[in-house]
Amino acid sequence: MSMDVTALLQAHGAGAANALDQLLPLVYDDLRRVARGQLRRRPDHSLDTAGLVNEAYLRLVDQTRAQWNDRGHFFAVSALAMRQILVDRARRRLRAKRGGDKVVVAIDHDVDPADRDAQLVLDVDLALQKLAAHDPDLARVVNCRFFAGLTDEETAAALGTSVRTAQRQWFKARAWLREELGQA
Repeated sequence: MSMDVTALLQAHGAGAANALDQLLPLVYDDLRRVARGQLRRRPDHSLDTAGLVNEAYLRLVDQTRAQWNDRGHFFAVSALAMRQILVDRARRRLRAKRGGDKVVVAIDHDVDPADRDAQLVLDVDLALQKLAAHDPDLARVVNCRFFAGLTDEETAAALGTSVRTAQRQWFKARAWLREELGQA
């Protein structure tokens, strides 16, 4: 099955219009697993697993001539698309809550849990942007492990490194993010 996925990804990269349509049934369950993980970490009560998969799929098929190396690379890109969708939704939610350009007067100091979750999504995204500027390899490992839910072996294959290097980078990235997010 992994060979079929890789062949379809390469066919899509070469311009085969129907390759992604053939690919979806092969990877749908795995995409749902990635989406469940994304939503479990950052609940978005207005979006379910299927909705997140569908939005990510639409973003992926909208890319012309995307070049995916293999199955692991595809899932890393898929997880990144899902993360971007959740970050965009969190920004919209907080912008709408703040009234856009309107002046906001705080009446109640209690914070809605959904607003806390939206802020956490934005905080993690900002931390990852900083990590990418500091060390792009570490940021790619976070995308593979945390967002795509790839194993050490799948992460190493997706990034073209050894398993041991992927493990070391994952350890360093988690420590850096803990420090950045103030959760040491």
